[in-house]
Amino acid sequence: MEAIERLYFRYFPEKLFGEILTKRWSDNIVPVAATVFVICYFLWYDLGFFTISSLTETSRQLSEFALVVVAMGIVLLAGGLDLSVGSVFALANIVALICMNLLGWPAWASVAATLGVGAFCGAVNGFLIGYLRIRAFLTTLVTLIIIRSIVDIILLRYAVQISAGFPDSELWFFIGEGSVLGLPFSFVVALVIIATWHVILTRARVGWHITAVGGSRRSAFNAGLHVKRTVFMTYVWSSTLASVAGIFFAARLGSAGSDTGVGLEIAALTAAVLGGNSLGGGRGSVVKSALGAIVVLVLTDGMVRIGVSGGISSTVLGLVLLLVVAIDVRWLKNRHKILNKVYVSPAYFRLPPAPDTDAKGGSPYALNDRLKGVTLIGKGEIEGPEDVIFDRNDNLYCPNRHGDIVRFLAPDYAKWEIFAHIGGHPLGLAFDADDNLDVCIGGMGLYQISPDRQVRKLTDETNRTLFSIIDDSRLKLADDLDIAPDGRIFFSEATIRYDMHDWAYDALESRGNGRLICYDPRDGSTRTVLRDLQFPNGVCMAGDGQSLFFAETWGCRINRYWFDGPKKGACEVVIPDLPGYPDNINRASDNNFWVALVGMRSPTLDLALRMPSLRKRMAKRVARDEWLFPNINTGCVLKFAASGTVLESLWDLGGTNHPMVTSMREHKGHLYLGGLYNDRIGRLQLSGADPDWTSQTSYWGDKR
Repeated sequence: MEAIERLYFRYFPEKLFGEILTKRWSDNIVPVAATVFVICYFLWYDLGFFTISSLTETSRQLSEFALVVVAMGIVLLAGGLDLSVGSVFALANIVALICMNLLGWPAWASVAATLGVGAFCGAVNGFLIGYLRIRAFLTTLVTLIIIRSIVDIILLRYAVQISAGFPDSELWFFIGEGSVLGLPFSFVVALVIIATWHVILTRARVGWHITAVGGSRRSAFNAGLHVKRTVFMTYVWSSTLASVAGIFFAARLGSAGSDTGVGLEIAALTAAVLGGNSLGGGRGSVVKSALGAIVVLVLTDGMVRIGVSGGISSTVLGLVLLLVVAIDVRWLKNRHKILNKVYVSPAYFRLPPAPDTDAKGGSPYALNDRLKGVTLIGKGEIEGPEDVIFDRNDNLYCPNRHGDIVRFLAPDYAKWEIFAHIGGHPLGLAFDADDNLDVCIGGMGLYQISPDRQVRKLTDETNRTLFSIIDDSRLKLADDLDIAPDGRIFFSEATIRYDMHDWAYDALESRGNGRLICYDPRDGSTRTVLRDLQFPNGVCMAGDGQSLFFAETWGCRINRYWFDGPKKGACEVVIPDLPGYPDNINRASDNNFWVALVGMRSPTLDLALRMPSLRKRMAKRVARDEWLFPNINTGCVLKFAASGTVLESLWDLGGTNHPMVTSMREHKGHLYLGGLYNDRIGRLQLSGADPDWTSQTSYWGDKR
């Protein structure tokens, strides 16, 4: 049974499905499926349906319709509505034809004039809606009627002259019938516009402002955004894009009629909503708009070609669109419910047998109470000193959970000050050769504080995994670091799937979600050197200038990685079976190493690791504070040799002085202890330790 469960949770792609659901593009699953279904249906009906000539003509129509749908989508994203796009399309068509056929203007001037007219119509809408705050539905309905009336008046007077004109312009012909690399020119332009607007809406400040305004105009205003100007510009761009579509229509057909653009606003609105754009604003994209345009155009065009009459065609179109929209609404409503059920994906993991910790067994892990004599620094004055470190002047530094680096002043550490405020939750600390303090910050990345307290970001991203579904280029939980002799900074990222305060979910999964990363200050590059690690932590240089130690917390093991030398790239386990969960690792004065155990293993939790289905049910049905957890109430520090031999252990069985140990730092004959959930720093005198040894001297020599 255990073997079956192991195979199921290793090969069943539940984790993959969960990561897909986290992507914003998963909103488009229904529109994409509808598009594929419609195209496949007509291919099945007639294999010759999509011929080259047919695709060419369809792509010209699609470019015009897609531009109008994108125009509608931009307005919808900002929380508005533009019912005048069909009338603006018709007006642009007739203005372009008048400029070319009656006035004899060159093509470039006709295009500029048409775009100007369209932008003016959008400016009227934008001014009334954005600045005068008239309702969008009423405003654009009125402008629809007015612009349509203007089109009808022009047609009554100039329809014959427009139809009789034949402009002699190669550029105008190219706009309507030309091609680029075998693709219609209008289609290429539409692709460029759609791609440009996709970048604007997803990567540019303007796009973020539009989305923010659509999500909540009051919140956007309170955040300092220019709401009125943003709304104004969306209508200007909407009418301008509709004018571009009208220009292509005029150049392609060269005629105007009273039915041009009639009902286009309804079709565009339907396509935009079908593509997943929200009528309430704040959710949508141009890609979704384009998908909706493809579905509507292919469906309507396909039914015409197979001989379905107009009335039946409209009915079928309405029913299909109603069905797709209903499915899409249900999908969007339940996607997060499904995500909550499948995203947390425990893995099967069997830990090696735990070593003996019996106080009378003679094991190096034997229980004792050597931490009972710890004296306390700053008790009740700091919160969350996850790591501790000393500068060359013996001052003690530690982070707190408020985003500060706190400095306790030597020699008695009774007084303290805020050395620097960074934000986030600072974790691992390390001084470089120039006395800069490098800091790992959960949720922010790797930062540096200069001796004069200037804070700067070193990196917050690394190279993305080639076939990763989630974007793992951004750092979620950088937790510890150390610095190589050549200045390269090696740091661990505990997990790429969860944030700082959700580490318990990663513990529940117990799969390889972490990685080891290298930042090179010489060229500012950042790259991942090891992946698929189980909550890596405790990075510490081995002292040979070629390798480092790091811990895998949930794996209860310590590894050694060679970043240089003959064994470059090799990684091996040096301690495979710790009795608890290792955290930070630091050097000792006798050329050995200290490691903190943040929690102790238990037979129950070890057994649960081999039962992923149990842990999955626990995640769904049990409150997080009642899950199976490591025992973090018993602090422990181990000393081990570079070979992996454990030399001694220091326990706090009473759990009163230092109940949780996440880090320790030896300094001048004393061992200083930090804890992520503690309100103090522990200080323990070490018998036989070098009273002059400091980690700064060990790394960089005595530079005073």
